[in-house]
Amino acid sequence: MKTLADIADDDGTFAIIAMDQRNTLRRMFDAVGEEATPEVMAQAKVDVAANLSPGATGLLLDPDFGVPAVRESGQLASTCGLLVAAEPSDRGNYNGEPRAHRIEEQNGRWVLDQGGDAVKFLVQVNALRQAAPGEPDLVAEALEVVRAVVEDCQAAGIPSVIENLVYTLPGEEPLAGEAKSEAIVESAASLSDLGMDLLKLEYPGSAQACKQLADRINVPWAVLSAGVDFEEFTNVLRVSCDDGGASGFIAGRALWKESIGMSSAERRIFFSEVSVPRLDACRAAIDGRARPWFDAIETTA
Repeated sequence: MKTLADIADDDGTFAIIAMDQRNTLRRMFDAVGEEATPEVMAQAKVDVAANLSPGATGLLLDPDFGVPAVRESGQLASTCGLLVAAEPSDRGNYNGEPRAHRIEEQNGRWVLDQGGDAVKFLVQVNALRQAAPGEPDLVAEALEVVRAVVEDCQAAGIPSVIENLVYTLPGEEPLAGEAKSEAIVESAASLSDLGMDLLKLEYPGSAQACKQLADRINVPWAVLSAGVDFEEFTNVLRVSCDDGGASGFIAGRALWKESIGMSSAERRIFFSEVSVPRLDACRAAIDGRARPWFDAIETTA
């Protein structure tokens, strides 16, 4: 049976690299004028695994390009756990709002068969949304999808890592400030009641909002980087751990985004001189601050 220990450090904290991007990664290659062929996509993921997995507790990959390429390359460090993204690559919508669904075959057993140590499932829930008469309740739908994912993972004996990204509701101003903090906290509270093993969440925006988050959820959580600049992310890590009780991080673009579009030689230098020191700095930022996942479980049990 797999547990969070398989993707955590011995002290119960997470230093996980996210490289499960598909559509986002294609757009990143497009932005630098390089065609995002399957081979190019796969190589970018292998390079991240080769250079960053030795210093990470886990590596999050997609099943389309990442897992096959990295497994074939043998570049995943033996000390690094594997998380596999199980959400559909193309998510549905209702009048432009994200609408959650799952592919039943992409379940816990499916991830285990790929050598995975944890299931990661992305949803977009804004718990402040209220359904109008005659339209679907998108929040309730998403929660039911997550409930099914969590129950399936429990049956399969593999941890469930649920990622949430809040979104701006139709007709409202773009989420920012206190409004975004409220959406992140309320949505996380609704999700945590479903009993997943770990929540992957956006930074709530402030120390006060982190404290509110800590008071409202009853499962461990890790903060995601959401593409922010590295310097900003290290500060986010400190506040998330000190005030929000975060158990570490699941970071992607903050560590490796500038490598997209580089030649192989340039990329090797970038990883060595920039990405690895960034990862080390992120681990230093949570050292002595991050709350061990098993302490979070014991406190809320």
